[in-house]
Amino acid sequence: MSQRELVVLGTASQVPTRHRNHNGYLLRWDGEGLLFDPGEGTQRQMLHAGVSATQITRIAVTHFHGDHCLGLAGVVQRINLDRVPHPVDAYYPASGQVFFDRLRYASAFHETAELRQRPILDPGPLEAPGAPFELSAARLSHPVESFGYRLAEPDSRRMLPERLAALGLRGPAVGALQQHGRVEVDGRTVTLDEVSEVRPGQRFAFVMDTRLCDGVDELAEGADMLVIEATFVDADEHLASEHGHLTAAQAARVAAAAGVRTLVLTHFSQRYPVLDQHLAEARKHFDGEIVIAEDLARVPVPRRRA
Repeated sequence: MSQRELVVLGTASQVPTRHRNHNGYLLRWDGEGLLFDPGEGTQRQMLHAGVSATQITRIAVTHFHGDHCLGLAGVVQRINLDRVPHPVDAYYPASGQVFFDRLRYASAFHETAELRQRPILDPGPLEAPGAPFELSAARLSHPVESFGYRLAEPDSRRMLPERLAALGLRGPAVGALQQHGRVEVDGRTVTLDEVSEVRPGQRFAFVMDTRLCDGVDELAEGADMLVIEATFVDADEHLASEHGHLTAAQAARVAAAAGVRTLVLTHFSQRYPVLDQHLAEARKHFDGEIVIAEDLARVPVPRRRA
């Protein structure tokens, strides 16, 4: 099983359907588990998906409309019931603090776990202690304050065996080169740049309820996986604009312009019992991998770029 994958817990928008639960997405990233927008029923969907509360290391709420946060109360209490041994960081718009507090303490329970509140005042980098990636937020365009999230793994370097061999570098000398960035070989200084190349870190973006705006483009730029709302189809674009949402075609155009590799469309209006049109309209604008998200699906993050 991939150690970097998206576990889809729900794909509905405002109203759940018989086949679509309210929102909920767990990004498994090596030892991290980022739970995005836990809507109503998320705790039960976790059971169906084989996801445990102990896998959650961070919770990220884009905004405080019910389909994106009403499951928070149950998730928080499950984290405490299961005595999750590590701290869990919770990110959310600071303007919704009153809603976060109500959901966190919706009923009586015994607190056994550490939940660290990290309200977002402004877009930009977020505190993510111990994370092997950088986490940031960008402001979106919705009737209530909303932020999207971006995860960026630092770039690394790939050693080039043929160049190492040509310069007679092996064993401890290679280790010294990686550690210090340069090494002396036969009276000549060899730098790391000469025998290696940059290996881009992976990028993940999460974009929910929003109109097109600069924040959408910022989050999507160069993403290996973009999870993005596609509430409407083109015929209903006026509704998307009025209510602060995207169409499948708009999401696909964003992905194409940003160089996205895997596009995951989700957050579908209940007015569409089937989603063939969403896929068809998105395909007109994006020729990479398109996933029409389904509840309980697992979508692997693409392998690193070469």
